[in-house]
Amino acid sequence: MIDNYTHKGLRKKLVETLKLKGIEDTAVLNAINKIPRHAFMDSGFVNHAYVDKAFPIAADQTISQPYTVARQTELLEVKKGDRILEIGTGSGYQTAVLLEMGAIVYSIERQNELFKKTKLFLPKLGYRPKKLIFGDGYRGYEAEAPYDGILVTAGAPYVPKPLLAQLALGGRLVIPVGTDTQIMTVYTREEANKFEKEEFGAYRFVPLLEDKE
Repeated sequence: MIDNYTHKGLRKKLVETLKLKGIEDTAVLNAINKIPRHAFMDSGFVNHAYVDKAFPIAADQTISQPYTVARQTELLEVKKGDRILEIGTGSGYQTAVLLEMGAIVYSIERQNELFKKTKLFLPKLGYRPKKLIFGDGYRGYEAEAPYDGILVTAGAPYVPKPLLAQLALGGRLVIPVGTDTQIMTVYTREEANKFEKEEFGAYRFVPLLEDKE
């Protein structure tokens, strides 16, 4: 994988764009500055890699807009050593951002094509999640709960109860909620049955799909 001065220069410009759009978390910006986003995209689309836009990948999914990745990660308030559950591995770019920030990452993907591809690809770049899971994101991953943070990278029509249940006390769930347009929503677990809810504006995500029994 080639990562040259041109790529690095484009990343610096992207980071400046994100700062102008209001991203302040230095650890998030440093991660985005370091990760070769072009490696997560088809080689024919390298010129698009550092533009602040979403882009199609396999299985009718997208690699999220860098601003959206940065904003969701910033809202998660990741600290080194935090145990994070990611719902929707996708290309693995968001996973890499979390790993670059020192998080211990468990990530679920329900599209088998993407799951198999990303599982092989991430270690080639030196990114090793604690566990990649092929399964239904609506159910979370109870085996390793509770988590310091849960990040949902697709639009959910409602908030899955298992995800709230799998948060540690003080843990944060960052989830885009809605059908056509989603509201970026953060739930913080204050007590066993008490959650603080905050909303942070409208976004558009691919839908979070649910396995039907």
